[in-house]
Amino acid sequence: MLRWILLGLTLLCFALVFTTKSALLLGIALLVGIVAFVGFIFSLAAERISSVSRPDTSMASAEHLAAMGPRRAAKPPQATGSATASEMKLDR
Repeated sequence: MLRWILLGLTLLCFALVFTTKSALLLGIALLVGIVAFVGFIFSLAAERISSVSRPDTSMASAEHLAAMGPRRAAKPPQATGSATASEMKLDR
């Protein structure tokens, strides 16, 4: 709800900026309009981040992470590249 209030305040302030003849009112409305717009953008970003984030209950605890440490270190390293024909030394 706050994001829509910020958007409405932004539009109202920018409409006031373009219609006023007072320099003081123009400066105040411009400042409030920019701050409200930045707040609107941050509220959109916060909503997007919270919609895709995992809840804390689904994350591994410190004990589980400590238990997985030795298993992870015991894995043999995997080959990342493939050998070329000259490296394979084919017998003919």
